Amino acid sequence: MAGETCPMETDDVVITTGNPRHVKSTPWVEKYRPQSLADVAAHRDIVDTIDRLTSEKKLPHLLLYGPPGTGKTSTILAVARKIFGVQMHNMVLELNASDDRGIDVVRQQIQDFASTQSFSFGAKASVKLVLLDEADAMTKDAQFALRRVIEKYTKSTRFALICNHVNKIIPALQSRCTRFRFAPLDAIHVSDRLKHVIAAEGLDVTDSGLVALVRLCNGDMRKALNILQSTHMASQQITEEAVYLCTGNPLPKDIEKIAHWLLNESFANSFKQISEIKTRKGLALVDIVREVTMFVFKIRMPSGVRVGLINDLADIEYRLTFGCNDKLQLGSLIATFTRARAALVASAK
Repeated sequence: MAGETCPMETDDVVITTGNPRHVKSTPWVEKYRPQSLADVAAHRDIVDTIDRLTSEKKLPHLLLYGPPGTGKTSTILAVARKIFGVQMHNMVLELNASDDRGIDVVRQQIQDFASTQSFSFGAKASVKLVLLDEADAMTKDAQFALRRVIEKYTKSTRFALICNHVNKIIPALQSRCTRFRFAPLDAIHVSDRLKHVIAAEGLDVTDSGLVALVRLCNGDMRKALNILQSTHMASQQITEEAVYLCTGNPLPKDIEKIAHWLLNESFANSFKQISEIKTRKGLALVDIVREVTMFVFKIRMPSGVRVGLINDLADIEYRLTFGCNDKLQLGSLIATFTRARAALVASAK
């Protein structure tokens, strides 16, 4: 009837205007990204130093470097929120690797932003911030052009460079910045943050499942959250087996089997057994080689034999990354262990 409101339409409006941080489709990497410096999972010494410099309004140009998923971007965004508050979008120029960052962008976009006078409408400081994420992807010409821009506009602008490989940043830029290295996260910090997410999402995670998540992420918090979310979507209970199956990594018990075959079975039998388990479980030979290498570190053998074995395994892994034939490299893997076994027998005599 005319003049009546359909309840379905009202419900739709309520749903669409909800807080986007609580929408189920939001990736957990973004949903649980630290919003303040206190929320950053690790690197308390670095975070406290930057926090103190920010509070005293003595923030220098920054160069944050280290492996992916260790909190570099989250830290600098938290700093920007603390300094500028609601005015952050007016006071921060953020350029990522996806943007064009050649010499023209440095001469025009960055220089225009740095040269304009800032008015701090309610912001705590008038110094602006230029954030260059994935700075190691910048061309050398752009980096050389940036040197002068940094010096020229130091009074009004601070630059924060973020990268994975500091050796790709020219020395002239490195010397103009205060450097902070973000190391891979400790297992305890990854575990604590995962427990927080697990409690917030109400997940069913076994102790062995949590250990597997921490082990597979290798200190990368982003990777840990992605594995957790994808495993949750595939399985109601997050166990060690569910985590390994979801990521396609070989289970520790499978690696023990493979290592047993390599060390005890004949060439033909090893080749047949490993090929069969690879096909049945969908394992990649490069993952098997990496895990077997870690296994070799744990077992007792003469140092000379271990050195030769690890050197050969490294060559096989290198060849596999270039797309060499899997069957040939599997043969090479078994041959390497056959030689090692012969050396072990010789050393025992």
